[in-house]
Amino acid sequence: MRPYVDTVEGDAQLPGEVDLAIIGGGIVGCAAAFWAAEQGFRVALIEKGRIAGEQSSRNWGWVRRMGRDAAEYPLGIESLRIWDTLQQRTGHDTGFRRTGIVYTARTDAEMAWIESVAQDAETFGIGAQRLTEAQLQARFPGGSVPARAGLLTADDGRAEPALAAPALAKGARAKGAAILTNCAVRTLETKGGRLSAVLTERGRIPCGAAILAGGAWSRLFLGNLGVSLPQLRVRGSVMRTEALSGGPKYALGNGQFGIRPRLDGGYTISRRGRAKVQITPDSLRLLPHFMKSLKAHRGEVSLTLDRGLWDGLRTPRRWSADSVTPFERCRVLDPEPQHALLDQALRAVVQVFPAFRDVKIAEKWGGIIDVTPDAVPVIDHAAAIPGLVIATGFSGHGFGIGPAAGQLASEMALNQTVLVDPAPFRLSRFGALAGAAPVATAAE
Repeated sequence: MRPYVDTVEGDAQLPGEVDLAIIGGGIVGCAAAFWAAEQGFRVALIEKGRIAGEQSSRNWGWVRRMGRDAAEYPLGIESLRIWDTLQQRTGHDTGFRRTGIVYTARTDAEMAWIESVAQDAETFGIGAQRLTEAQLQARFPGGSVPARAGLLTADDGRAEPALAAPALAKGARAKGAAILTNCAVRTLETKGGRLSAVLTERGRIPCGAAILAGGAWSRLFLGNLGVSLPQLRVRGSVMRTEALSGGPKYALGNGQFGIRPRLDGGYTISRRGRAKVQITPDSLRLLPHFMKSLKAHRGEVSLTLDRGLWDGLRTPRRWSADSVTPFERCRVLDPEPQHALLDQALRAVVQVFPAFRDVKIAEKWGGIIDVTPDAVPVIDHAAAIPGLVIATGFSGHGFGIGPAAGQLASEMALNQTVLVDPAPFRLSRFGALAGAAPVATAAE
C-alpha cells in the first residue's frame, strides 16, 4: 500500500482498564499516547488499520511555524520545541531536521500574503528573514526562482512522515502503552452520564477518558453518537523522487509547487494551492457552512467528483456496538493520486531547478485531509460526552503541530495543566452547527 510506512506491530491482547484510550494512530494520536505514557498513565492507542496509514504518512513532511492561522502559532512554536526532543525521548529517529523553509511571492496577492506572514512572525517572536530576489537566487544555487521576494525561517524544518508517528507509537509502547492495530473502535460506552469504556471489534476496554483523533473519519464516528462535527474531506496528491544531486537544500513553497528534501536524498513534491474537495453527501449537507471559505479561496480550492460520492452514499451513518462498522470495511483511505496535478507540479519544478529534468519518480500517492470551515483544528471536550476529547480537523497542518496537539489533547483529557490555551480550538465556535445532541449510549 502506498506510501511506505515504518511498521508498528499491534499487541495480540487487549489491555485491562486504562486511564486513557486514544482512537486513531496518526501523528496526533501517537503523540497523545506517547506523552500520556511518559507521564505514567495507563494508555491504549487503538487504530483501525495501521499506524500512520492515512494522512500522517501522506503529507509533505514540513515542520513549520510560519504561515499559519494566528490560532495555531502557539501550537507550532511548542511543537518545534518538542520535535527537537523526540528522537532522544522515543529512542527512534523521526527524521526531524531544522533545515529551513522558504516561501516565495510573485504576484501582488502573494506579496501581500508574504508580508502578513512576516508580521505574524514578528508578533510571535519567530525569526523570519525577508529575502530579496537576489538573496533568493543565492539561497538556491543551480536554480532560477521566479519571485519578487521571499521569506525564510531558518529554524523551521522537516521530518519524515514514514517514520514520525511510528517512532512515537514505539516510544509509547516502551513507556507501557498498549498499541492495537487492525482494531476498530465501534462506539463508546457511558455510565452515569460519563464515558466508561471504548467498545472495539475485539472487545471492551474500560477507560477513564478517551481522545478521538480519527482524522477524516471523525465526523462519521461522532455522528453515530449524535454529535455534529463540521468537517469535510479534501483529496491531496504527493510524489517522491529517487535521490538526485543539485536540488534545493531548503523546503520551498511558491504559487505552483511545494518541495522538500528527504533523508534518502530524494524530494517530496506536490502541487501547491490546488486542493480538491470531494463531492460527498456530507459536502452537500455542509456546503452552506463552508461557502465563505470556498469563496475566499476559490482560486485554490475546487470540488472534485470521484468515488467519494459513491462511498459516501453507501456508507451507513448509524450502527450498533455489535455491528460491523465502516471503519472495519475500509481500514485505510488510499485514494488514487491526481496525476495531472502532479505532472503540473513536476514541470514547474523543472523550470526552476533543471537538475530535476531527468529525475525518476519513485512513488505517487493520494491522501484525504480533514478540514474545518475555518481551517483550524478542533481540540475540545465533547460537551455531550463527558470524558471524551476531540482532536481533529487539522486541515493539512496536523503533521507539523502534531506533537503539541497530541500533548494538549492528553493534558485536557487527563485534567493536567495545558501547554497552550485551547480556547481557539473549541467546537462551539461553529455555533449551532456544532451539535450537542444527546449521545447514543452503548450501555448505561
